[in-house]
Amino acid sequence: MRSDGMRRFGASVVIVAGVVIAMAAVQVFRPAPAVQVQATMASVTKVPGQLSLPWPSTGEAALAVAGVGVLGSSGGNTPMPMASLTKMMTAYLVLQAHPLATGENGPSLTVTPQDVVDYQQDKARGDSVVQVAVGEVLTERQLLEALLLPSGDNIATLLSRWVAGSQTAFVQEMNQSASKLGMTHTHYAEPAGTSHATVSTALDQLKLAETMMQNPVFSDIVAKPQATFPLAGTQYNVNYVLGQDGIVGIKTGSTPHDGGNFAFAAKQTVQGHAVTLIGVVLGQGGVQPLQSAFSAAKNLLVAGQKNLHLLQVVRPGQAGALLNVPWQSSVTAVGNRGVTVVTWPGLVVQSRVQPEVLGHQVKAGALVGTLQLQVGSKKFQVPLQASQGIQPPVLKWRLERLPGFLRHL
Repeated sequence: MRSDGMRRFGASVVIVAGVVIAMAAVQVFRPAPAVQVQATMASVTKVPGQLSLPWPSTGEAALAVAGVGVLGSSGGNTPMPMASLTKMMTAYLVLQAHPLATGENGPSLTVTPQDVVDYQQDKARGDSVVQVAVGEVLTERQLLEALLLPSGDNIATLLSRWVAGSQTAFVQEMNQSASKLGMTHTHYAEPAGTSHATVSTALDQLKLAETMMQNPVFSDIVAKPQATFPLAGTQYNVNYVLGQDGIVGIKTGSTPHDGGNFAFAAKQTVQGHAVTLIGVVLGQGGVQPLQSAFSAAKNLLVAGQKNLHLLQVVRPGQAGALLNVPWQSSVTAVGNRGVTVVTWPGLVVQSRVQPEVLGHQVKAGALVGTLQLQVGSKKFQVPLQASQGIQPPVLKWRLERLPGFLRHL
């Protein structure tokens, strides 16, 4: 009996030993989990502080930092007549159909009898016009200057026929382009801005103004104080505040009935960093509506600059993620460059980490992910590198997983 019991005991020991050996072997050869990348920055933060801007008491207004985002707006988002701000879209379509490089004059157009009729009719109505004569030859650039500086209504009509064949077809293209640009509260009824049915909002016109100021030919023209034409002679920019408070454009528009409108851009400096502020004011009243629009814009520019400051969102060498390593202590992943951007109170900063696929060994300085930042509408990518090397797991660690493995059986 005792020998039978000893044999059974011995067999049990052998079985248990075999199981332990087998399980140890499993632990040795079971794949170790890969190194995982974990973000350490908050996914969404706001720049602290309270934004303070002197919004006009009437009409609408909007202000933005070019390439970064909109500081704010006032007066709602209700479409209202925009007068000659309409000509920004006219210029947009001209330059889309017939692009100009910097310094180019573009094709030449010959003034037709119909162009002269349009000029005479517009002049009789008291519209803003630029004199033309049958047979006069004007380049595309000259026509854009006549459209944007003295704000010739007759020039808008001339250009609409050149681009689309007819004013009706051109207006259709204007509305299609507005839709593509996200100007959902805008409707064009004609190319000059003389109709009360041509309406928009400050925020919609801000989108167009930002788009147009990215075109070097357009931005060069609207920054000119004057231009000279074969028949009309020297014509002056209706933007009388050009050069004041850094203003480099863009377009005026006013009527006694609809008030003063002004799309404006100004080059400013914030802690040594160049920025461009772009804004729009609509529906400004008073005895001199356009002067009211100028004053509202200048007030916004002065206050807007005071609200801006440089923010170092990420410092060079700052930890942007953590490398979680089961067999050793975690390792930081640091950015190989910094990100500094112009911000203002309330601006949203978003961040996320796009990890690389990692194995069990990572060299010091290896790319382990990308920190993706969005500050307002401006996007940045910062490569993340391992601050130190990670070696593959050793045998001791693999065997030490056995107790945990048994607990999960």
